[in-house]
Amino acid sequence: MMPLLLRRKAVSAKKELLLVFGVIGVLLILPPIVLVSMTNASALIGNDGNGTDNVYLYTDPAVAGDLYDYGNCTYWVAMRRIQVGEPIPENWGNAADWVTNALFSGYKVDQIPTKYAIMQTSLGAGGLGHVAFVESVDPDGTWHISEMNVVGFDGVDYRAMPAAAAKGYSFIH
Repeated sequence: MMPLLLRRKAVSAKKELLLVFGVIGVLLILPPIVLVSMTNASALIGNDGNGTDNVYLYTDPAVAGDLYDYGNCTYWVAMRRIQVGEPIPENWGNAADWVTNALFSGYKVDQIPTKYAIMQTSLGAGGLGHVAFVESVDPDGTWHISEMNVVGFDGVDYRAMPAAAAKGYSFIH
């Protein structure tokens, strides 16, 4: 007599194929679902509420000389600084550490936004901080930033910040 554990009810080949293709289908659909959940795709597809698209997924290749983790705010700012001809050291670490490391590297740090400066805060991202790139400053003091990884991983967005908000941030020049 065959042991109970070795007995198996015969399953038709059709049912086995359906099971195999079902598992393969689930495995193929999971990565896009994970990506959507990580990137907050609804924000990336929409606009800023004023009719202007200002958020997109960054899909360009990595930039030579930018050794920060691709898809994060530090990567974006280091890349933009390379693009405008003002690269920064590649060893500043997490955004929360950038002011200290910038000072040690001889950079000026204050609370005045200027074109191509780095906006920094130690708040947010679970203590890792955040950095953004100051694209421009208007005569009235409004400053415009580009940043990555705020609406979702690898998402780039653009915001205008009022002049009064500058005192809540550090700027690396």
